Amino acid sequence: MKDVQNLKDTRGIDIQKVGVKGVELPLTIQRKDADDITIYSSATVGVSLPADYKGTHMSRFVEVLNEWHTKHLLGIDIKGCLEAIVKKLNAKNGYLKFDFKYFINKKSPVTKISAPMCYDCFFEGILDNYNEEDEEYRFYLGVKVPVTTLCPCSKEISEYGAHNQRAIVSVKITYPEDEHIWLEDLIGGVEKCASAELYPLLKREDEKYVTEYAYDNPKFVEDVLRDVVLMLRKNEIIDSFEVECESLESIHNHSAWAYQQEG
Repeated sequence: MKDVQNLKDTRGIDIQKVGVKGVELPLTIQRKDADDITIYSSATVGVSLPADYKGTHMSRFVEVLNEWHTKHLLGIDIKGCLEAIVKKLNAKNGYLKFDFKYFINKKSPVTKISAPMCYDCFFEGILDNYNEEDEEYRFYLGVKVPVTTLCPCSKEISEYGAHNQRAIVSVKITYPEDEHIWLEDLIGGVEKCASAELYPLLKREDEKYVTEYAYDNPKFVEDVLRDVVLMLRKNEIIDSFEVECESLESIHNHSAWAYQQEG
């Protein structure tokens, strides 16, 4: 059969990324101090395409993903999958991202009842100049951590309490190939920077503890952001990071927001 994708293109445009997005598949990953787990993931994968190539071979992306989804990934192992993709597609540059839900069992602070807490996470890899002397690989680990913030200004001026709300802290970090940072450690570090942590299950004793803890620990989004930045700076493994804190305000029809990038 005629392969239209292998025909020459004459428009002279190199494409930076072309591939497939929203490929749903199970992904087996390693956990800290626990058995490996298979989670649902959505993959985005692409390669560079030279100007004289009309199209790429979409089925080959899925073929490689199908081979790799059962491997026990540590995140940084995304490089091996990415190398297989660019080799199969005969490309120089490649991109791969797995978005997934990650569950960690959390105990309520007083009654110690355990229940699964869900976090949005991702593994992301970028490979440039494959098989050349200046080949460069970059890996990113990302998490979105829901927390509680309580407004210091509201606490100061109000006689009957202070407004508090859920906030989302988004963190994206890079670190060397020979190092590793567990999702559990990164998430736990972020949670400690908030007014209070969130829990999937609270009894009355727990709710009392959490609300009083937040009241004694008021923080603006600026406070949360700065504390997360200090926490990440202290980790000598991390090469660079991005942090975003969005507070879903309970007394405004907008969010408070702060962002920092370093490295």
